Amino acid sequence: MAIEFAAREIPSVREVELPVHYKGRLLTCSYRADFVCYESIIVELKALQAITGIEQAQLLNYLKATRLERGLLLNFGRQSLEFKRVVFSNLRKSAQSAD
Repeated sequence: MAIEFAAREIPSVREVELPVHYKGRLLTCSYRADFVCYESIIVELKALQAITGIEQAQLLNYLKATRLERGLLLNFGRQSLEFKRVVFSNLRKSAQSAD
C-alpha cells in the first residue's frame, strides 16, 4: 500500500501512532493506524474472508477515540478487493456549531 500511495502521490504515513481520547480526556495509551492519509483519513487493512460489522465497529471506535471523522476499511482476503467507507460525525459538535 505504501508503494501504491506514493505512486499515486497520496500523502500517507504508515503505522502512525494516534492519541486516544475518552470523555474529553487524553489517555496515556495510543492507537496505531495502518495508514493515515491526508492527515485525516484512517486506512485499515484486513485479509479476511469478508468484512463484518465487527471490523466496521472497530474502525468507528478508532475514529471516535482519535477524533478523526473518516476511515477506509480495505479487505484483501477475497478474490477481489472489498472496501467500506466509515464516517463518524460528532453530532454534539455539529449541534454546538449551529448555536
